[in-house]
Amino acid sequence: MKIAYVFKTSMASTYQLSSMILPQLENDSHLVNVVGMFFFDDNLFCLKKNDPVGERLAKIAKEKNMLLMVCDQCAVRRGLADGTFEQCGSGEVMAKGLVDGVVAGCFPQLYSALGTNPPDQVITL
Repeated sequence: MKIAYVFKTSMASTYQLSSMILPQLENDSHLVNVVGMFFFDDNLFCLKKNDPVGERLAKIAKEKNMLLMVCDQCAVRRGLADGTFEQCGSGEVMAKGLVDGVVAGCFPQLYSALGTNPPDQVITL
């Protein structure tokens, strides 16, 4: 089964991702194929360069060809992207200061990125 995660609620990346999902991905016990993760609000901060969780996740994402995307508007608001609010949703906002492989986008970019490998289920945490 292919899964995409959306990290929306407060501290979802701190708790569910870092203490449950990521360790299971690292030891191959998660039992599903995670095709993408989309991060909102302060959940983006775990993806900053040199953050231990972000660096571990970037390594797994590269190995498993997993999409890591941050909400472009959330990233602009937190200084983690180059672009303006007017560019949000256009695909023009570029992530910055984040671990390797992370891209910024909105739902149109998410749908496009997952279009060739769509998940069977999307789980919002």
